[in-house]
Amino acid sequence: MIDKYCDLEIGVFEEVDEGKIPIAKAGNTMSNTIKLSIEKLSVFFSNKQVLYDVTLGIPEKSVTAIIGPSGCGKSTLLRSINRMNDLLDNAKIMGKILFDGEDIYGENVDPVALRQRIGMVFQRPNPFPKSIFENVAYGLRIQGWRERSKIQERVEESLRAAALWDEVKDRLYSSALELSGGQQQRLCIARAIAVEPEILLMDEPASALDPIATAKIEELIKKLKERYTIVLVTHNMQEAARASDFAAFLLLGKLIEFAPTAQLFTNPQRKETEDYLTGRFG
Repeated sequence: MIDKYCDLEIGVFEEVDEGKIPIAKAGNTMSNTIKLSIEKLSVFFSNKQVLYDVTLGIPEKSVTAIIGPSGCGKSTLLRSINRMNDLLDNAKIMGKILFDGEDIYGENVDPVALRQRIGMVFQRPNPFPKSIFENVAYGLRIQGWRERSKIQERVEESLRAAALWDEVKDRLYSSALELSGGQQQRLCIARAIAVEPEILLMDEPASALDPIATAKIEELIKKLKERYTIVLVTHNMQEAARASDFAAFLLLGKLIEFAPTAQLFTNPQRKETEDYLTGRFG
């Protein structure tokens, strides 16, 4: 099993079992518990390779942003973490992703059960054509919840956690499609966290929203990291700087640099990172 406490300086790789896991140290004395260890992950779609030997340790209860130019493999990496790429017939995955020490691509792992522990919020809000209440309750019913009082309690708790309760408490049985775009996205977040995942994946969750709704989503992300490990894909450098604790820079399917966000943005160690952050390409 991966050593869960890796206290390393930036740019240093420590041999951990079979792979080298880069850990971004957030402070001089801080050790970060690693929730997810990605080891030499390569992904192919038909004959095209999209990710090349990506090795990365995701710290627990923090926000890790995955940044890079369009087509660099950000979303592919994110979707590998909860096996969404399995749904594509032409996808081939090599390497390991260890979730609390267990390889999620192991033969005995049920992808459906895995996705209950690793939730996902997509780029565009995708509420079900149901009421606000039933959107949040959906996953609970799938899990077999039957007692209405407990479902009501969890729905309210999830909507409060998503900073949406006060806006919808008087119209829970109205259609979710009547909500604004920003409200719909927060509803999708409430739906994702209702089943209490351990990791929350977010694929550019604010890209389709206006600046006010984007600010609400960013503030929500900061609060949610107290309970969840969050992996955020974003093309917005300002959003990554504001909302994340760590940042991983991908280029042409390869991990170029991983560090605490403040350090990566102010003192990148690789020229490719600096060129991207200063707008020389991408």
